Amino acid sequence: MHLTERYFDETVEFIVEMLQYASTQGEPEEGAPFGKETAACLSAFLAKAESFGFETKNYDGYIGEVTFGEGEPFAILAHLDVVPAGDGWKYPPFGGVINDDLSDSGVAGKKVWGRGALDDKSPAVCCLYALKALKDEGITPKRQIKLILGCNEESGWQCIEHYKKVATLPKEGFTPDADFPVIYAEKGILHFTLSFPMENAPFKTLTAGERVNMVCSKATALLTKDAGSKLSLYEKFTECFYDNTTGYMVTYGKSAHASTPHKGENALAKMFAFFATIHEGCKKVYDVLFADQYGLQSMEDETGALTMSPNLATFENGVLKITVDVRFPATHSKDEVLAPFAENGIAATVNNYQAPLYNDPNGKLIRTLLKVYNEAMGADATPIAIGGGTYARALERGCAFGPEVPGEESTIHQANEFVTFERIALMNKIYYEAIRRVACESQDKYRVMVIKTTRK
Repeated sequence: MHLTERYFDETVEFIVEMLQYASTQGEPEEGAPFGKETAACLSAFLAKAESFGFETKNYDGYIGEVTFGEGEPFAILAHLDVVPAGDGWKYPPFGGVINDDLSDSGVAGKKVWGRGALDDKSPAVCCLYALKALKDEGITPKRQIKLILGCNEESGWQCIEHYKKVATLPKEGFTPDADFPVIYAEKGILHFTLSFPMENAPFKTLTAGERVNMVCSKATALLTKDAGSKLSLYEKFTECFYDNTTGYMVTYGKSAHASTPHKGENALAKMFAFFATIHEGCKKVYDVLFADQYGLQSMEDETGALTMSPNLATFENGVLKITVDVRFPATHSKDEVLAPFAENGIAATVNNYQAPLYNDPNGKLIRTLLKVYNEAMGADATPIAIGGGTYARALERGCAFGPEVPGEESTIHQANEFVTFERIALMNKIYYEAIRRVACESQDKYRVMVIKTTRK
């Protein structure tokens, strides 16, 4: 039995422990810049690594690292923070419940439920146990492996910026925070807020969304009396909830990662589909943001087409503000995205920008990781490009590597996020071998490992 198999139960137990920390962005405190829960989660992870005999560092609660070996550094960049749980959970989102329930997943076998189950706590834990297995086997790394644990990946990357100030980021590495087989390119990411002055708006108040990188799953508006009377005549009234007594209208959607908005349903789009029928200013908003009036989504290259997901909205002092998540093709620029808004007199404030990532798909790191995946899966996959943004773009030579497998339905950033026991075993296997090949001495021969990936 290989050590990664022997440590399987321990791995699951620690994943459950990690999932019980509600490590969403919280109020900053001394030593806890992203809130108490996130700081506690980081401390617990580092304590576990220390118990295995690894050197660890906690950089002021922003980010931590686990170090193994000497030589040229190689990074494994994971994160312990999570997006808000949102609504619609069958099991407590921070409970780490284990069962083999089929009703919400349609996936057989045991699984662990919780926010962060795949994004990104179980991959982080599996990488830690891969290091433990290498260490306990007496394998000496020829490179210094740094398992780096960020605490602000979902909300702005202040953790990475802090790390760069207090330490030296390795030039090369991977992040276990996206998809297999291996990702050689990532689209550019642009978050911006558009301002639309509204005269005689059909609503008195309006709020929508939880995070800019989550498809809006709920929108709420207090309607004017006139708008309320027209709502009952709206042909898609069944998609809205309206309380005639209070005047509040609510629309619901389905959350998804903003890089794949087609996998969700945008509640804000449903709301403005109605407003567009009764108010000219709202029709402009709908046409620009949901009907793609400027043709932004025709922007495309080998990394895919531009995606646009308006996910946050507020209405104050007669101005509607909508914050948009755009993922644009790697060979294009943020200026191309923003130009149509400026040309049409729509004020745009950039909140976050991350330049695209592009690696040589035939480079050594990509080839090595791809080979590990293909041998483990008996596949013949090729490198891919994605719209998601990962820590890989913080490195000179970085890529994303797992944990999602092609063809599966993703639950990342959705209610009822889970990871299967089978996936945990697969991650243990793949991350162990990937780390061994890229950072350890015994790279000359690939030892075929037989690891069970299904459990009763």
